[in-house]
Amino acid sequence: MEKGKIGVTTENIFPIIKKFLYSDHEIFLRELVSNATDAIQKLKALSSAGDFKGELGELRVQVTLDPKKKTLTVSDNGIGMSAEEIDKYLNQIAFSSANEFLDKYKDQASGLIGQFGLGFYSAFMVSDKVEVISRSYHENVPAVKWICDGSPEYSIEEAKREERGTDVILHIDKESKEFLEESRIENMLKKYCSFLPVQVQFGNEKEWKDGKMVDTGKPKIINNTQPAWTRKPADLKDEDYASFYRELYPMGEEPLFHIHLNVDYPFKLTGILYFPKIRNNFEIQKNKIQLYCNQVFVTDSVEGIVPDFLTLLHGVIDSPDIPLNVSRSYLQSDSNVRKISGHITKKVADRLADIFKKDRETFEKKWDDLKLFIEYGMITEEKFFEKISKITLYKNTAGKYFTLEEYDKIIKENQTDKDKSLVHLYTTDPVAQHTYVAKAAEKGYDVLVLDGQLDTHLINTLESKEPSSRFVRVDSDVIEKLIRKDESHVSKLAQAQADDLATVFRTQVADTDKARFNVRAENLDENDLPMVITQSEFMRRMKDMAQFGGGYSFYGEMPDSFDLVLNTNHPLVISLAGDLDKEHADELKKNSAGIEKTKVEIEFMEKEQGKKKPEEIPSVEKDDLERLKGELKQLEEKRKNLLGGFGNDHQAVRQLIDLAMLANNMLKGEALSAFVKRSISLL
Repeated sequence: MEKGKIGVTTENIFPIIKKFLYSDHEIFLRELVSNATDAIQKLKALSSAGDFKGELGELRVQVTLDPKKKTLTVSDNGIGMSAEEIDKYLNQIAFSSANEFLDKYKDQASGLIGQFGLGFYSAFMVSDKVEVISRSYHENVPAVKWICDGSPEYSIEEAKREERGTDVILHIDKESKEFLEESRIENMLKKYCSFLPVQVQFGNEKEWKDGKMVDTGKPKIINNTQPAWTRKPADLKDEDYASFYRELYPMGEEPLFHIHLNVDYPFKLTGILYFPKIRNNFEIQKNKIQLYCNQVFVTDSVEGIVPDFLTLLHGVIDSPDIPLNVSRSYLQSDSNVRKISGHITKKVADRLADIFKKDRETFEKKWDDLKLFIEYGMITEEKFFEKISKITLYKNTAGKYFTLEEYDKIIKENQTDKDKSLVHLYTTDPVAQHTYVAKAAEKGYDVLVLDGQLDTHLINTLESKEPSSRFVRVDSDVIEKLIRKDESHVSKLAQAQADDLATVFRTQVADTDKARFNVRAENLDENDLPMVITQSEFMRRMKDMAQFGGGYSFYGEMPDSFDLVLNTNHPLVISLAGDLDKEHADELKKNSAGIEKTKVEIEFMEKEQGKKKPEEIPSVEKDDLERLKGELKQLEEKRKNLLGGFGNDHQAVRQLIDLAMLANNMLKGEALSAFVKRSISLL
């Protein structure tokens, strides 16, 4: 027996392996099975080159669990190792790399394994002793056993092993009992080893018989050694792609399309990406793309390897050219990653463009499921926007789909305003905003349906690229002002009458913590509604965007602001103006005269005092000015109370407000009940 001491101390490498990598402790099994697979692949390569003349036999990695002995064994029948090779690879290379590892990462809380040749030593994360029994493929070379208990000391001795290959026997420690559970090991093998190129066996198949599960004696093979992405696209049919998707996501809904990636230069990349159905409730799961390195599972967190929007896709990417740190679980950004990311973006855009050109009908049918993904890409990736914007579809309220170029040609004549801007009207809810959509239709305007969560961000992007084009929601203003033309309506009411009526209506609307109301009078068509509610396009957009955080959160905290627009040409409004005039003409006239006279006096006094320095103004003049301002305030308050009293006395005022609220889905609870009761009394 040979004994020796590894060139690092127990105070450094083993505690780091145990502690720093504990959050990723599952990887020990992946590393050991990957090493076993490599040993078999090397033997196959030697055989193909004629350097190994023996029989290959049935090449397989076998994982064996013995809960009684508290051992987990990973065996292979690959090239095996001699005593010299064990000493070289386990004691010298690995731990010279260990010293480098310590220098670089001893102060970090997320240690690293593979690139330093430490993959094998991840076994000590879960073991208090590791044995390696190996026999080289070379003839007449005896088997050898290596033993280490997690200290720097090891021993090497001859052993018995009839066949070539290696057994790595882990004596699981007390803190890692979970790795003695069959289901735990099977789940880990399925997670990390489902598509390894060499068969991985774990126990035997079981079947239900006579009321219980019984061992069939047939080896249970964990993996598919030839997954779809490793085969040529020409050899695969649509059903093969569908079948592979079900293999990846047994409970998943059928995908829309797929893309087969197959690149050899300037980097190697294979994989299959699927477009899932993404509904409008932002059910985004960004852990659906699985990253592999030569068919070994690495991670399902692919941020950094693909643009953020592509993480919405499902499927597999496999590349040996993606730089990984030693745990193979986090990605390092470099030029290769950027090239791969750019290539995947291009392939996705090209695939979508190809479907659009060859089968637009199918593309349109699947558009609503693709929309969120594409918009996300357009907003976040400039290059993707450039490639995809010409085939992006927009649906109108009639359910027809257009590219923006097609749509602009249709609406250009009728929906260009007096400043030569092309106005795209849209609704976020055709049912809730039906009144406004119908008004637009009466004008001959077409209305788009932009009901997705990212639509507000998208139209901001589109407007920034085309300043002469605007997007305006149908309820953001009265119909005449949505697309401003040269024509205008003359008011049938005097300005003073319109102002008084606006005050009447304002006194009947109460602000809340969540909503503020402003009443304004407009000269609209007499056939328009007597009152409509609008909301500023800018403020509503900012509040919509605030829902997604970022720099808009300030707007999210502000109350909604609405305009109640009074149509001064509607017969009902004109009738109310007549009633107001009949009942309060003299009082209002007298009040107006008093207000006007007081304002003139205040203006004169302020002008005179403005000619003097503050200290030169006599106190009596200052007092007179304050008195006049107080009188003006009283006169204005008196007028407001008079107009408020008129509003209280005339049910038609509240009724018109509630009708506008109802049309905007803002009448609820007690207010709705009062409206119904009042409506019955007015019939």
